Amino acid sequence: MSADRLSSMSKEVKPDSISLCPLSAAAALEQELLCIFGTGDLGRSLGQRLLQTGYRVVYGSRRPHSCGLLPQGAQVRSHAAAAEPASLVFICIHREHYDFLETLAPHFKGKVLVDVSNNLKKNLYPEANAEYLQRLIPGAHVVKGFNTLSAWALQNGPSDANRQVYLCGNSAEAKEAVAEVATKLGFTVLDKGSLSSARELEDFPLQLFPEWRLPLRLAFGLTVFFFFYLLIRTVVSAYVEQGKDISFRIMASLANKVFPIVSLIMLSLCYLPGVIAAFLQLYRGTKYKRFPDWLDRWMLCRKQLGLLALGFASLHVLYTLIIPIRYYVRYRLAAATISEIRLNHTIPFDTTMAWRTDSYYAMGILGFGLYLLLGITSLPSVSNALSWREFSFIQSKLGYLTLFICTFHTYLYGWDKFLWVSGYTWYTPPGYMLSLVLPSAVMLLKLLLLFTYFGHIDSNSLVNSDFQSFFVNHQFTCMVKCVSLIHLLHIIFL
Repeated sequence: MSADRLSSMSKEVKPDSISLCPLSAAAALEQELLCIFGTGDLGRSLGQRLLQTGYRVVYGSRRPHSCGLLPQGAQVRSHAAAAEPASLVFICIHREHYDFLETLAPHFKGKVLVDVSNNLKKNLYPEANAEYLQRLIPGAHVVKGFNTLSAWALQNGPSDANRQVYLCGNSAEAKEAVAEVATKLGFTVLDKGSLSSARELEDFPLQLFPEWRLPLRLAFGLTVFFFFYLLIRTVVSAYVEQGKDISFRIMASLANKVFPIVSLIMLSLCYLPGVIAAFLQLYRGTKYKRFPDWLDRWMLCRKQLGLLALGFASLHVLYTLIIPIRYYVRYRLAAATISEIRLNHTIPFDTTMAWRTDSYYAMGILGFGLYLLLGITSLPSVSNALSWREFSFIQSKLGYLTLFICTFHTYLYGWDKFLWVSGYTWYTPPGYMLSLVLPSAVMLLKLLLLFTYFGHIDSNSLVNSDFQSFFVNHQFTCMVKCVSLIHLLHIIFL
């Protein structure tokens, strides 16, 4: 392209365009020109990122000479003048302003239009924004993409939590062109298929913790249930039977009982579906049949259940650390000390109690340490650096060890309290006993899998008929080992 021709082109666009940082002719030939419709936060952030990557950027605006602050190095023109030289146009405007684009249809013929718009709520329109844009401009190749990224992510570059760009469109060449731009920006591209998937991509930013809803509801329900259960057993019963007002214990003592109970139950719920799935696969004789929907949903939210369990365990640790500085605890210690001095009575050292309390605290510390290890390895930045065998070892083997230690920690807390008749206030068992039901059941089921011949058999080599005959032949063995295991636990704890 000659200098005279460049000069004539600049004269043609001068009335409706302004260059914020003119480029030399050599640089213009080397850099690809991309167009952006829209000068809002997203449009400015996208333009700045494209300029940093080495693209030339031209903005299309209704008011080229008064469109506000834009990235240095970009040009601003009218919509028609901006779209004419570019082969790829980013549409960074709201759907309600799409009508004027229909008048620019001749300028968009054969070009790639990237729709980055989102709606304020789901099902706001009968069709997706990208599908509507394609219907307005049938001669263009519309691609839905970049709508799941925020302006902050575009300005600061991709991170582990916001690295993916979803694309969908009817033209493979158009998606390839957009994918090339996204890759140069440092993002990972995921192709979601044709333009019919645009509604799914547009609903994605509107979702509010979809994978956390079931775990959060479960955690809330367990917390409310055990709070009122323990409130009735402690505060209400003390006021009704003895006339004592111990409502001050709600803030610390009662909360420090609810948090570990919910934590242990939710940790058990992380590993119970795996045990159920193992028995289901053994019963079917194959691992290639789909799980029921309820079990599938349960297994998909195990990570969220575990993180919530870790959160409750952390609260339990913090509440435990403040026990020595509580007024109620210091008052009771002082009162007991003064009482012993007045009565000239000394309580002898109890070695059994010392072993019990030290073991109780030691198991709690070890359990919480493993809890933290499980939580850290569930982070994407950490799990991506682990092989599948390493990740499986930590989350499965160490996970069951964590459940065992935390359950043992609770058993040490209870010790022989289950024999105390006074502990069953209004004929209700203590809260810690209820928390032990589920983890004990999970551990017993896991031991059942380990103590039978099931652990030594490759289920892939068995067809249904072979497995069913095996299952019948070894039913008696399973029953004998279950009875022996229950008898052993009975001897240990009773």
